[in-house]
Amino acid sequence: MADYDYLAQWKEEIDRSPNAIYLTLADALALSIRKGVLQEGDKLPPQRTIAEHLGTNLTTITRAFTEARRRGLIDATVGRGTFVRIGAGESHWRHTGPAVVDLTMNLPPIPQDPPLQRIIQNDLAAILKQQDLNSLMSYRVTGGTVAERQLGSKWIEPVIGTRRTDEILVSPGAQSALAAIVSTHTQPGDIIVTDRIAYPGIRTIAAQFGLILVGVESDAEGMLPEQLDRACSEHHPRLLYCIPTIHNPTTATMSLQRRKDILAVAQHHHLTIAEDDPYSLLMDNPLPALAALDHGRVSYIATLAKTLSPGLRTAYVALPNPDMARRVTAAIRALALTNAGLLSALAARWMQSGQAQAILHGIQKELRLRQSVARRILGEGHCSNPDGPHVWLKLPDWWGSADFVAYARRRGLALVPSTVFTISGEPPQRARIALGSAPDVASLEESLHGVLSVLQHKRSPGFTDIV
Repeated sequence: MADYDYLAQWKEEIDRSPNAIYLTLADALALSIRKGVLQEGDKLPPQRTIAEHLGTNLTTITRAFTEARRRGLIDATVGRGTFVRIGAGESHWRHTGPAVVDLTMNLPPIPQDPPLQRIIQNDLAAILKQQDLNSLMSYRVTGGTVAERQLGSKWIEPVIGTRRTDEILVSPGAQSALAAIVSTHTQPGDIIVTDRIAYPGIRTIAAQFGLILVGVESDAEGMLPEQLDRACSEHHPRLLYCIPTIHNPTTATMSLQRRKDILAVAQHHHLTIAEDDPYSLLMDNPLPALAALDHGRVSYIATLAKTLSPGLRTAYVALPNPDMARRVTAAIRALALTNAGLLSALAARWMQSGQAQAILHGIQKELRLRQSVARRILGEGHCSNPDGPHVWLKLPDWWGSADFVAYARRRGLALVPSTVFTISGEPPQRARIALGSAPDVASLEESLHGVLSVLQHKRSPGFTDIV
């Protein structure tokens, strides 16, 4: 666009962000590409023009362009200028050709034992025979009926302990629940702290509600308490978002002591916590959730999407008190209205009959098998959890994350680059492999051998045109 309208939005991002200007500018450029404001192949203004519009110096713009080029967002040619790179949008790793197996979606595998398809067919037939069709196909009570909330409370009890029914909600998926919790606790311009490498869903929510994300460094046990304390002192966030168990994507799981240390920091800074817990129930003996250790500070979300099936569109939410439950219910009503009746009936039937536990056990067994296959083929040095659904793949020095994933796509393999998960700073040389989306173990083995081949391929210095 001749008048560069998007530069005004970049200026707003710089003015409200606590991060370094060059990083904020690179993030703003990435956001403009994702939103379609900038298209692949578009020419960017000269760096001096951008500096004038943003009220900053040329050195900062040059540094931002270097960062954007490192992320695979732009290409520059002497005499021609700087262009949005072909393949810079997120679609370049998701939709640029057929994949042997799509390893981007973190799904639970469909177990062969018990036979899920036959179970669904039989149970849906029984539900339609026993229950009123008008009720099943009508709008439901936002937050779930008392009976549904009681079943949800029982399902998450091994992780958070016993809860009052009026503190439990049933939500149409974890993302709508997280959006409802975030919107209840924040206003535009507020800051959320989270892991520096974080689940992309929190980025989507932050962008939608005009919130600022501040990334905190982690180690093998997850978020570092001293780094969280420093971020809280510097930025005074309104909310902490975290995945303490089998973190997505790093697979880190906080020890009990680390959980207590994180809660101590949150207590000191009067910080509210949104705890996302999709994976704890995949473990035989999960650690207590943050919500079990600090009832009054933590809003807790456990989705069935990772433990049973995303097709159920069901998550269970535990709030600190009945008043907060009412406020989050109102937010869910505004965002997603209610659950689907037929799916809610199916989930409830599985909970009541014990079928949910049988399916969960089948998924646990299948994931453990797939993790062992991944370790055998890919070797050591990658981050994984034997109960988890994904691997955080470590890349050789010669591979950047975006280029690795783009090259793998050309070989018929769909993976997710670390750039998608990076809140701030340098994206690690990593890619995420979702093990559950392969239809069977044989397909997974074939795909992982393909990943290994790409890992071992030492690209030439001229490999800069791969998209």
